[in-house]
Amino acid sequence: MGALLKEWVFTTDHKRVGILYLIGSIAAFLVAGLMAMLMRLEQSTVGLNIATSPDDYNVWLYFHGAAMILGFLIPGLTGFFANFLIPLQIGARDVAFPRLNSFSVWLFWAGIVVALLTFVIPDKPDVMWTGYPPYSVKTLGNTAFYVFTVHLIGFSSILASINFIVTIIYMRAPGMGWNQMNMFVWCTFGAFIIQLVFVPVLAAAVTMLLFDKYLGTNFFNPAQGGDVLLYQNLFWFYSHPAVYVIFLPAVGILFDVIAAMGKNRVFNYKAAVYGGVFGIVLITGEVWVHHLYVAGMPDWLRIGQMVTTLLISVPVGLLVISLWGSLYRAAITFNTAMMYAAACLFLLLVGGLTGIPLAMTVLTVNLSETAFVHAHFHFVMALFAAFAMFAGVYFWFPKMTGRLADGPLATITFWMNLIGVNITFWPLFIIGFRGMPRRYYDYAMFPEFQPYHQVATVGALITGTAMALMVINWIWAAAKGKKAENGNPWRAKSLEWTHADCPAGPGNFPGPDPKLDADWTPYNYAK
Repeated sequence: MGALLKEWVFTTDHKRVGILYLIGSIAAFLVAGLMAMLMRLEQSTVGLNIATSPDDYNVWLYFHGAAMILGFLIPGLTGFFANFLIPLQIGARDVAFPRLNSFSVWLFWAGIVVALLTFVIPDKPDVMWTGYPPYSVKTLGNTAFYVFTVHLIGFSSILASINFIVTIIYMRAPGMGWNQMNMFVWCTFGAFIIQLVFVPVLAAAVTMLLFDKYLGTNFFNPAQGGDVLLYQNLFWFYSHPAVYVIFLPAVGILFDVIAAMGKNRVFNYKAAVYGGVFGIVLITGEVWVHHLYVAGMPDWLRIGQMVTTLLISVPVGLLVISLWGSLYRAAITFNTAMMYAAACLFLLLVGGLTGIPLAMTVLTVNLSETAFVHAHFHFVMALFAAFAMFAGVYFWFPKMTGRLADGPLATITFWMNLIGVNITFWPLFIIGFRGMPRRYYDYAMFPEFQPYHQVATVGALITGTAMALMVINWIWAAAKGKKAENGNPWRAKSLEWTHADCPAGPGNFPGPDPKLDADWTPYNYAK
């Protein structure tokens, strides 16, 4: 047992590093999900319910937002999936810098441990998930824990970005050209470029916050020449691109799942890559100020940001059209992975359509601080990305374990998840449009909204139950599930399925390194 533990702690195998990311991100997901459940129960009726004070609600809000984004979505997509899949998909034996890779996962785990200490220390962080000053400077909560969590996970993501950008550029199999890579590889490549450029900005912002609270500087103190909006600009200059750090790998997973389950090529591959992926990379840094629409900016600046917000829908639209086009004349196998992928198309449609009014200045000024934004954000990013991750886990489960996770329980939990999230968030669109503020633990001024909150709470309970059952199903399937047939149960064409064992062993490929023909493609599904 000790030898096995040592083997995992000191591993440099990219697949095991990926599994370590998966365990950490699922742990963050479960605790953050519990915080969401507590918030929904608190809002189920008017007044203070299960919380002992409003501060409790603030701590739940902080941990849910920070852990879901920094501890689950980004590490799950750019940590677990990127680590496990990219070397396999490009025909590499490992990543470019294995020791750096191992260091990055333990930095991530350190960030998770610091975040979990929130529930142990007496002065719990009370900063929402954004850390906005002056509140985060004046609050009695421990803002340093928030800052150190961001530092640890941010540094981990920077190291991972450097590692995988180098890996993709220099370690592709002989014969693999740029236009022969999986869409997942392309999408994560774009996400890592965004991470490398924008994460240092977030690190600088939270460091200045730390200095203001504990060292007496005045970066965000207007009375001493500072500016609170400086933090908001720096925070969203990273945090809006972070939406695409999540969105791009999630879309990449969907491309690979849909192509394999539909036995079809990727529609408009080059337009999706060079127009979609790189269009997002180029435009994403120009969109952040729409998060500050009601922060006192001049009207002409709002107009400019409205244009850039709408403009980024063009590369996003190219990716979505390519996804839908890949279904044309496809011979679809509706297993669990494909069902989650299909659900993602619906979630993205709802999230995208509700994002249009939030991009329009005349509407978003009235909607920006309401539950409408809350619901939109969850549809377009949180739910969409989480469902894409679930699709990926079910799809590549045989590659991780040699077994299948599909079955009756997987199907039941899928429908519970899909129904539960829609019951949860559609009522929030309605009351948000009618003026329900977001981030409020109590809504005594809007007692007529209580039935909507109660419906949303029922949806959250259904979703929470489904998520717990899904994780239990994964654990059971890894130990007792049906063995994968011939190592390639989906008859997929990309390298991780055609050249690696199931599960993939040390060195990835049992035979010689893959050498590819000029006409090889991971989506060569001849009719």
